[in-house]
Amino acid sequence: MASIAQGKGKQKDSGLGNIIDFLLANARLVLGIGGAAVLAIATVAVKRIFDKASDPPDNSLDKPASQSIKEKYSRIDASPKLLNIQTSESLQRMLNTKSNHKQENCQDVLLENLTPESSKAAHCITLQEKFLAYYTHQSIPPAELSRAKQCTMDICTELQKFLRSKHPDIPLGEMYLSGSLYNDLQMVAPDHVCLMLPLLLEDNLWTLIAGEETILNVPELQMVRRDNMEYFPRGISYWDRFTVGRYLSPKLIVKVFHKMVLGSMNWLVIGTLLDCIIRPEVSTEVLQLKVQHDGEKLLCIDILPMIKMEDTILLSKPQIRGSFVNLWQQSFWAAETSRLRSLDSSDLGFRFCCLKVLKAICRDQPSLRKLTSSQLINVILHLSQVEKDWTKEALAERVFQILKELVSYLEEGRLPAYFNNKVNLLSDLSEEEVNEIGYTLYRAMSHSDILFSD
Repeated sequence: MASIAQGKGKQKDSGLGNIIDFLLANARLVLGIGGAAVLAIATVAVKRIFDKASDPPDNSLDKPASQSIKEKYSRIDASPKLLNIQTSESLQRMLNTKSNHKQENCQDVLLENLTPESSKAAHCITLQEKFLAYYTHQSIPPAELSRAKQCTMDICTELQKFLRSKHPDIPLGEMYLSGSLYNDLQMVAPDHVCLMLPLLLEDNLWTLIAGEETILNVPELQMVRRDNMEYFPRGISYWDRFTVGRYLSPKLIVKVFHKMVLGSMNWLVIGTLLDCIIRPEVSTEVLQLKVQHDGEKLLCIDILPMIKMEDTILLSKPQIRGSFVNLWQQSFWAAETSRLRSLDSSDLGFRFCCLKVLKAICRDQPSLRKLTSSQLINVILHLSQVEKDWTKEALAERVFQILKELVSYLEEGRLPAYFNNKVNLLSDLSEEEVNEIGYTLYRAMSHSDILFSD
């Protein structure tokens, strides 16, 4: 290895870099998350050895031997407030030798170093500043956000008007907005929102069956059973027509509502009236509208039939575990966002900002797009039980801490829901998706520039 370093020192950036990139890109396919992480750290260590061999001699030869991989990993996991001493000295030497390009070189070094934030004395942009700038850049302008919400509310009003006039016999509650757009948590573009369609069920005719009592034994997938058939025969309830084997079927509800609502409304006329173009989704598996508004802006509206029984909220969502027609998805969204907002209000914290930064990062990174808002919120809620500093000044430190916690949950293959620890929020991810997400996050822990690249 020493001979290679001496003979090809001038080509280290191309040759060695290509080898390292090839190893890192293929490691997770063979080694999984943990193996890929160790390999990533080891290759960084080897690259530093090559860098050291090709650098001019200095007085660092009498310094202790290189740290072990375990020690290097602990340095990566350390608090991202300050550079370690060795990195700071290397940075200072580079600044002294290339003073005519001080600002540009300094920023490049910051992005390549293993630790997240620079020394204040170097007068370079810190990771904290970079996160704040990234948050500002990826935030949706208030006017654009307002227009998207107004467009959705106008469509919601038309839907509600149509249902009340054409189908007054359907026992429905007031439709309302939900999701990231409504809660001001959406980043980059206001292009997705949920319209909740509450179904009003008779308390004495329907019973909630917990997920653990169903054949799948999945806590968040629950059923709604029709009861008291001997006293209140089929047909008493409007919703009896949507049952399969005495259980209310969300799949059947979506299919019938698709034909009854999306297929019957004159969306061309409604779109003209609202100054937009509305196209219903063709598939009967979902109730979805694609809207082009405000010029070329695109907005996807999911209409979700929902049931609220006591404190439990159930949604009609397509299941990925099989063709089950009578399973409802339990939702904790309202409770999660309310709890997060309450925590920020009590200590003037920046949890919402952390979440929005992470959402923007996940949206920009194809390998992280499978991570949901709910998963990120739950990591923050769990972390808030032990971490008390959520001030603006700790933004970068908290973001990296959240990523580290998320990696731990991926390693375990389980992220318990904050409001029901029996629910595993990672259960919908495949093993390949877990490996891909974990690998990307491991690399981001040592190369922060990955988080900001698309």
